[in-house]
Amino acid sequence: MSAPGTLRAYRWELRKLRSQKRTYLGLGAAVLVPVIFAIAVALQPGGPEDVAFGRYVHDTGLAIPLVLLLFGSYWLFPLITALVAGDIVASEDHNGTLKTILTRSVERWHVFAAKTLAALSYAMLAIALTGGVAIVAGVLVSGFNPITSLSGTEVSASRGLVLVGASLLVYLLPIAAVASIALLFSTVFRNSAAAIVGTLMFSLLLQLLTIIPGLGGVQPYLLSTQFNAWQGLLRTPADWEPIVRAAWVCALYAVPSLVGGFLVFLRRDVAGG
Repeated sequence: MSAPGTLRAYRWELRKLRSQKRTYLGLGAAVLVPVIFAIAVALQPGGPEDVAFGRYVHDTGLAIPLVLLLFGSYWLFPLITALVAGDIVASEDHNGTLKTILTRSVERWHVFAAKTLAALSYAMLAIALTGGVAIVAGVLVSGFNPITSLSGTEVSASRGLVLVGASLLVYLLPIAAVASIALLFSTVFRNSAAAIVGTLMFSLLLQLLTIIPGLGGVQPYLLSTQFNAWQGLLRTPADWEPIVRAAWVCALYAVPSLVGGFLVFLRRDVAGG
């Protein structure tokens, strides 16, 4: 009966997400940012040539979602993810509803698993929306044309579209880790604002570590570095090493966070409401 219990709790969590304003705030940002970026590209003759694929934003619309993946790793996607993952347990504490939830015919681990699945589902939807809107807006602005890989070879538009989609999937690896960390903070802090801010500060701290001299040896193992793993797909031939590394490095951040959050949740005293 464990799977039905988790699925039932998962449906509850999805219904709650559909009724919360912060859900649409994050999804709205996921849609608006690529539209604004595409409009800026259409209005300006130049592009962000100092970043990968920035020089191609006027040549092909497929470059626009890739540039957004680079810019979004600093604050946009961690913020969108943390808005829900950092609130999903803490809001129950704030509203005093955990006691009601845990007296239903489901185990605590069903509830925690459902909240985890809901947070990850929301993050996946946000990335899919950003990527989909960026592709459509980019094609309208710059056309559906071949794209030049990081190795300097030309990739057909159809294959480029597949690679953009695959890049979005790889990008979900660090996003899932961010969601797991936010879920841990949401469970431990019992405060949505603290969990969201804590997740962003943790993400920004890791970004800062990448630019500190003398720490080059740890850079491949920082969560922030894994946001660039998708670039391995845009080489000829594809470089799978950063993607494989991202898979296990992200797991090193995600799994302990989920286990820690679960243990805290399992021992949560809700007798007071």
